[in-house]
Amino acid sequence: MEKKELIQGSPKKEEDAGRIINIVSHQLKRTIFFYTWKDCGLTTMQNRVLHYILARSLENPVYQKDIEKEFKVSKSTVTEILQLMEKNGFIIRKSSKRDGRMKRILPTEKAITIQKEVMDNIRTVEEKLRAGISEEDYRTCLRVLKKMSENLAKEEDYMKGREEMYE
Repeated sequence: MEKKELIQGSPKKEEDAGRIINIVSHQLKRTIFFYTWKDCGLTTMQNRVLHYILARSLENPVYQKDIEKEFKVSKSTVTEILQLMEKNGFIIRKSSKRDGRMKRILPTEKAITIQKEVMDNIRTVEEKLRAGISEEDYRTCLRVLKKMSENLAKEEDYMKGREEMYE
């Protein structure tokens, strides 16, 4: 009887937010890949990171930590992304004058020449994503997703403090 209650108490597939977010995430990656300029060698994540670097570097210096925070990914993930982007000629890393350990990330001429295409691709995918959704529903969705992200970030912070207990 307990097993039956557990199954009945679990959320229905269409009500499982994590599952739906995961599905949308995969669909979004495939759609971005479809619209991305395939000959340039950018992955979906590199496309997003390059867009961030291009937009942000106009106003402020961009460092690896900024990308880690913006995309909520680990240092090793960002290092790998940046190494590939540097290898493919989209960015250069320049040592900071104040702290040689800090590397400023700068777009190259190659990145600047495809900037419009990168931004157009992102805009196109955003339009596809928002099709048939009212502005109010879209804003509500963003607000809820941001809150979910904050909730999980708090949980990650809590878990970081407890990692050594499980090692």
